[in-house]
Amino acid sequence: MKHFITKTFYGILSISLIAAGCDTTRRASNQNKGVAIGAATGAVLGGVIGNNVGKKGNTALGAILGAAIGGAAGGIIGNKMDKQAEKIKTEIPGAKVERVGEGINVTFDENNPDGTKAGVYFATGKYNITSNSQLAIDKLVKIFTEYPETNILVEGHTDNVGSNLSNMTLSERRAMAVGNELKKDGLTATRLTTKWFGESQPKGDNTTMEGRASNRRVEFSITANEKMKADAKREADKL
Repeated sequence: MKHFITKTFYGILSISLIAAGCDTTRRASNQNKGVAIGAATGAVLGGVIGNNVGKKGNTALGAILGAAIGGAAGGIIGNKMDKQAEKIKTEIPGAKVERVGEGINVTFDENNPDGTKAGVYFATGKYNITSNSQLAIDKLVKIFTEYPETNILVEGHTDNVGSNLSNMTLSERRAMAVGNELKKDGLTATRLTTKWFGESQPKGDNTTMEGRASNRRVEFSITANEKMKADAKREADKL
């Protein structure tokens, strides 16, 4: 009985320490997470995101995961990404900004709560850049210029109206239209990659108007370029 009680005590103690550690980690900055937890957390995070990518077919998250370096250097990159993500949220209220690992995922929803249409969105079957979309693109370029050590992936997507083939072409045109505007507004072409996926990666329910609207989109993934990674590794080595 004594042996059982001792094991139980240490088991409860271990759980308590883990819970406390998790709570501390949640409160820590991304940089502190990288320094304190290092590559082990990177592996766990990679598994979580990897499962998410597999279930949803979300290539934007996959791109962010693929660019991660983990460890203390990854934490330093995450700290820098926090600042850029906050800037996007502040400058573009219509943006849905998600900090994922060492990168940023940005999407826009045509159905904003206040009824406005802010951000990059498209009408059914269209790929032209609207005046509202242009405003959002202009703001994005300004922010991307302020944070030059990142790469940007632009993905084109559609709802399910039309054939698979026509939607694949439409998603390509959407991605290219946004990419061309980004470059025209001053984004360096070497920082930009465009991809397209037709109707294969819906975010909303294609049986509803609201769901189809959320699927007519481009999605942005922002990741560290090689210079940012190299600088982060040098900084981590000094810790």
